[in-house]
Amino acid sequence: MKNLSVFIILIFIFLQCNSQKNVGKITKNELIGSRQASIQASDIVLGAARLDEYLPLLKDKTVAMVVNQTSQLDGRHIVDLLLEKKVNVKKIFAPEHGFRGTAADGEKIVNSQDPKTGLPIISLYGKDRKPSAAHLRDIDVVIFDIQDVGARFYTYISTMHYVMEACAENGKEVMVFDRPNPNGHYVDGEVLDLKFQSFVGMHAIPVVHGLTVGELAQMINGEKWLEKGVQCRLTVIKNEDYTHAMPYMPPIKTSPNMPNYQSILLYPSLCFFEGTEVSVGRGTDTQFQVIGSPTSKYGTYTFTPEDKPGTMNPPQKGNLCYGLDLRKTDAFKMQLSLKYLIDFYQKCEKKENFFLKTNHFDRLAGSETLKKMIIEGKSEAEIKANWQAGLKKYKEMRKKYLLYEDFE
Repeated sequence: MKNLSVFIILIFIFLQCNSQKNVGKITKNELIGSRQASIQASDIVLGAARLDEYLPLLKDKTVAMVVNQTSQLDGRHIVDLLLEKKVNVKKIFAPEHGFRGTAADGEKIVNSQDPKTGLPIISLYGKDRKPSAAHLRDIDVVIFDIQDVGARFYTYISTMHYVMEACAENGKEVMVFDRPNPNGHYVDGEVLDLKFQSFVGMHAIPVVHGLTVGELAQMINGEKWLEKGVQCRLTVIKNEDYTHAMPYMPPIKTSPNMPNYQSILLYPSLCFFEGTEVSVGRGTDTQFQVIGSPTSKYGTYTFTPEDKPGTMNPPQKGNLCYGLDLRKTDAFKMQLSLKYLIDFYQKCEKKENFFLKTNHFDRLAGSETLKKMIIEGKSEAEIKANWQAGLKKYKEMRKKYLLYEDFE
């Protein structure tokens, strides 16, 4: 019996070592639910870190950069690093939340100047969503380097679309410094119906698309999704030592209302609530980790949204909300879930007020089908079954653009 126990322990150790070998070097664990290990940025060679790959391509070229607070390498902003390397950076294009990532959700960004470098900052989240011909006249290459979270409604990928389109129309090159996708370990959700195309859903892709920004850029270009089917000259600087099977914890807060890894993992499931009367914790310190509304039927956990940096006039501001605290949920394993959405609708006393009259829910969902099926009382299994034909077609298309070993 003793020998058998020793044998079992040895087998267990072997499997653990082999498992770590398969997923890459793990230096830090973030315990979430099932104690799924997250991988730090330092364990993967990011596209931005591959200077030997892209500096020769930028020699004697004028450069613009689409960047924010996540555009860092080893604690330094990529703009500062490239200037130090004598790259001729001429301007910065700022997406939602601004160059430093401090503006509130939905707040319009104005043109300005970076006080540190003196570079002009051109807003792509104000009167313009797309660089103009004048913006690009003195530019050879536009570099996109922003951390994505892998959900269709995250607006940075919409900004990337418009930048690619402007560059294609004006004969400029696009270079993407790729970064891992924290939700890149699965694909799920309804494929967007283009009748519901908006800045929170530009492409015929599912809610969780399972692509890095570099892979998505290749798909946008390859499928000719830019206006009039134009294609840009595209270079993707790949990550090294990354696969889609890896958990990945971004080292920097991806936006003012995405404070940690748990919020990123829950985001695909909870963002639907932004089209309802239910708060997702904007105006608290637990954004996209709690849900609630001023109805005690929703749960025993309580919170009160207030104005905070990154959020002004949040939904349900000043109201005591009752609901759920999902901070200890195994969100990595849960993936995209509709159970909270269905449960809250069923508990809502005035169901006619549950979905906002703005139709924002349908824009987030990518069609009117999800709302209709919830109102009809369909189960999560029935709703997800309705997605499968579109998902199957999408997954086949996705294979053409993968740059990394897949999760399947």
